[in-house]
Amino acid sequence: MTASTDVPEKDANGPMLAADGTPLKKSLSRALRVQKMRALALVAPLLIFVLVTFIAPIGDMLFRSVENQIVSDTMPTTTAALADWDGTGLPPDQVFEDAYYDLFVAAERKEHTRLGSRLNYEQTGASSLFRKSGRGLDDIGEVYQDQFEDLDKNWDEAQPWAEMMGSEDWLAKEAAWEKGSRLPKFALRDGVEELLPRTAAQYAIFAGYTHNEERKSLLKEEPWSAVHTALYQDLSTQDVSGYSGPHAEMLKAAAALVASPDFETVSFKDGFGEIDKDWLEPEIWQTLKLYAPKYTSGYFLNSVDMKLTPEGAEARPENERIYIMLFKRTLFMSLVITCSCILLGYPVAYILSNLPARKANLLMILVLLPFWTSLLVRTSAWKIMLQQQGVINDVLVWIGLVADDGRLTMINNQFGTIVAMTHILLPFMILPMYSVMSTIPHSYVRASKSLGATDWTTFWRVYFPQSVPGIGAGSILVFILAIGYYITPEIVGGTTGTFISNRIAYHISTSLNWGLAAALGSILLAVVLILYWAYDRIVGIDNVKLG
Repeated sequence: MTASTDVPEKDANGPMLAADGTPLKKSLSRALRVQKMRALALVAPLLIFVLVTFIAPIGDMLFRSVENQIVSDTMPTTTAALADWDGTGLPPDQVFEDAYYDLFVAAERKEHTRLGSRLNYEQTGASSLFRKSGRGLDDIGEVYQDQFEDLDKNWDEAQPWAEMMGSEDWLAKEAAWEKGSRLPKFALRDGVEELLPRTAAQYAIFAGYTHNEERKSLLKEEPWSAVHTALYQDLSTQDVSGYSGPHAEMLKAAAALVASPDFETVSFKDGFGEIDKDWLEPEIWQTLKLYAPKYTSGYFLNSVDMKLTPEGAEARPENERIYIMLFKRTLFMSLVITCSCILLGYPVAYILSNLPARKANLLMILVLLPFWTSLLVRTSAWKIMLQQQGVINDVLVWIGLVADDGRLTMINNQFGTIVAMTHILLPFMILPMYSVMSTIPHSYVRASKSLGATDWTTFWRVYFPQSVPGIGAGSILVFILAIGYYITPEIVGGTTGTFISNRIAYHISTSLNWGLAAALGSILLAVVLILYWAYDRIVGIDNVKLG
């Protein structure tokens, strides 16, 4: 009697087969693939969470630190014209003309103030200049608009413009349009681009804005004054005597008016000068040219106390250099805080690891107790204790160590920041050291003493080397937390105890210079990675243990 078993069989003339008859190699590959897919499905939520909340924000920060598209997107023709300018004196008249049309459109879209704010980071006063220009550009166009309207009131009406500039098919669709439905796409009349090129271009921009942004019909909205300016330019250079389309007589009469010696004109350069004399200074144009590229190194240069100039990168004046000093202060104070946490935390961790479990657990509750208190409350408590009229100074005066008129200044400086942050970060140092020390066998210490070693020799030669991985883990944790801390330095740091993170927060929430904040954050990230690499080379990250 024989028993059958489900073991792989091998065909005499073929590969090894599984119990179901499929090749064993194929069956194993399929099983491994299923296992990998199951493992991927289990880690996918965590992977997506990390990508969305960690990797994506860092990528966005790195992009914002070099992104500079607002200048070229807001003033495309101006930045293209400035590319051929050598940067000396004032740019040619064509640049002023392009700037007029670009800024006019930007002002209608309420984008000129954003551009002014961006350039104000590089040149003081640019924000107010662009804001003022947005209100003053109409004055240039109204010089021509008023004269055309005095000649014929139809120049101030929407329908004659639409009939002259739009195609017959589009006009029919626009006339049949009902509110709430989709507006027909504007189409220029055949031949109008050759007859009136500037006017057609500006009217098309006006049409797109009116349709897409305001959702209004072009048969009811009269064009911008910039369109009248473009009409003047076309009529002064183009021959419209052969035009026979809609409103031909009105257009020819306007051409005759433009050709008359009494017609009033104003140059774009003079118009900008009347808005603000700063437009007649080369600095604003140089700034526009410098920051015309879509990507810039300007934010990173500002982060290291340098600036971008027409001659290249150069250092800022001594009284404007703050970021290098803040980076040095951040690194120095973070190292001091880490060292103070080691000195204060090591004895506590040592005692906890050598006490009986019941007592150790009771004391561990005291170590963890600060985590149950708000960080803001703990920091504010130090502000009360360290101030000149605070608890510590009162005690020192009471016992006679300090005179009443010589109270110590322990707050709003580096000392206050170091004390408060050491208190806050101390548990993060104690826990890793305790977890490592609790795994060190006590038999090693007893064996050392039985061989004649003193307490100091036993500690230094036997116990301490085994606790170093805990010190390394706690040091990395405390240092990385300290280097990016914000709340505590902001409350107790004053002017000399703040970190670079406080400046980053200022640019994010107050000055709204997100590009500079992103550049500072990128440099801080790079510094941390470099220090981590150096630590790994010197100590070895594999030697860091958490118990």
